Amino acid sequence: MTTTELAWSKSSYSGSEGDNCVEVAIGTEAVHIRDSKDTRRGSLAVPADAWAAFTAFTAFGGVARG
Repeated sequence: MTTTELAWSKSSYSGSEGDNCVEVAIGTEAVHIRDSKDTRRGSLAVPADAWAAFTAFTAFGGVARG
């Protein structure tokens, strides 16, 4: 699967301008992240478990749990 075949979504926090945001697409083996201002530049792919850890970390205000 290429990144053009992925279903990209943008955060609702990006606001109406959408000028400071990333887009995320969930792939079968990785989560892909790209700049919403320039989608032609490519994307960063991270393992799904790393993305889950990152989003859990940010959900708690950047404070490690445990």
